[in-house]
Amino acid sequence: MQARMKNPVELLPEAMKALHALDATAGQLPLVTRQLVHLRASQINGCSVCVDMHASELKRAGEPDRRINAVAAWHDAPWFTEAERAALALTEAVTRLADRPDPVPDTIWAEAARHFEAPALAALLVQIALINVWNRFNVPVRQVAGAQW
Repeated sequence: MQARMKNPVELLPEAMKALHALDATAGQLPLVTRQLVHLRASQINGCSVCVDMHASELKRAGEPDRRINAVAAWHDAPWFTEAERAALALTEAVTRLADRPDPVPDTIWAEAARHFEAPALAALLVQIALINVWNRFNVPVRQVAGAQW
């Protein structure tokens, strides 16, 4: 497999800086939660680069294989905390905005708000949006998983 072109942020270094600056605002959110969110959105969007990267980052963070492997089926897996479940539900809703008339139902929002104070909830939303941006750069240009930029 070969990429169609270089990653857009490689061609536009200021965009890369802006995305890294946006990522740096996530201090209110636990690292593992961030990585779970990144992995789930990337699975939904079919971004092999990000699936590979975030699964590897979770592994380096000490997460067991069964948790990493179960992210796609988190609804039925017992290995996630209530807060992680709320973050994953919000991730799915925000990633799939166009799939239903009420993309982020009050129940999903209320559950996320129950587990995350406003700054952490804001950081969660930023991380969901950010990973969706990365997915939308990688998928169209067919970035190859495991390839270095």
